[in-house]
Amino acid sequence: MNKRVYSVIGVKSVMANWNADFTGYPKEISDGTIFGSDKALKYAMKKVWDNQGEKVLYIKSYKMDGDKIQPRDLKERYKYVFETDELSEKTKSEEILKCLFKAIDVRQFGATFAEAKNNISITGAVQVGQGLSKYHKDTHEQQILSPFRDSKDGDAANSTIGTKIVSEETHYFYPVSINPNAYNDYEALGVTDGYTEADYKNYKNVALIAATAINTNSKAGCENEFALFVEVGEKVYLPDLTQFIKFTKNEDGKDKITINLANVLKGLDVQAIEVYYNYDTIEIDCDVKAKNYNIFTREEV
Repeated sequence: MNKRVYSVIGVKSVMANWNADFTGYPKEISDGTIFGSDKALKYAMKKVWDNQGEKVLYIKSYKMDGDKIQPRDLKERYKYVFETDELSEKTKSEEILKCLFKAIDVRQFGATFAEAKNNISITGAVQVGQGLSKYHKDTHEQQILSPFRDSKDGDAANSTIGTKIVSEETHYFYPVSINPNAYNDYEALGVTDGYTEADYKNYKNVALIAATAINTNSKAGCENEFALFVEVGEKVYLPDLTQFIKFTKNEDGKDKITINLANVLKGLDVQAIEVYYNYDTIEIDCDVKAKNYNIFTREEV
């Protein structure tokens, strides 16, 4: 692939919790701004790939240990994914690297692998930033009655009460950059064919559906609502594009996303600009020429 890509992925959360901290509340920075970590978006993408039958290394899976279930460790996950028993101090680093690059999440996001006396760190071609919210309305705490009492409490006469915390409405915007040259050194070693156009298309296809697809209890109500892809020449370097995007909440009609890229892209080698959005709920105002698509049907609008 002979281009760089700078992207923004927009996730909408309505009466859901896209990314909670350890207290159960949506994550926030010191000034109270809600954000979603890069891990939340990458996890959603890895779940889609895993469900599609792709090799995904860095995702939780389980095994039976006697009569108990427990998560696999990295070594066990490696052997499971690559269907091999060959991972020991005698295993060549070259063979490990070849296996790692067969995993779709490693090809996209890189890896840290410290097993069998190897200390491998692969910087991913796809780098995902923190998804700051550009609109947030209220957080609600719901009390949930369990059908069971706490058997550990001898005095418990009633069933237990749990808690579910959701945000009424939040709109997250993630910055993403793709550098196809990230694997040049590994390509020279013969352990990968580098980051290809097929890898990019795979990333794009899953990035457009990952939030919508991960339909867990806390994330039912989360969906992909916006995506921007700016393809530029290999020698073009752009800043975080989320700072040039404004979200306006319109109570009586479609919400509005304003994209101001004319100044930052002026005079640069821009090959293509694509905008995907929920046509039924969002109006786009973009100051540069772009192809617009319905994010769900992929049809041009």
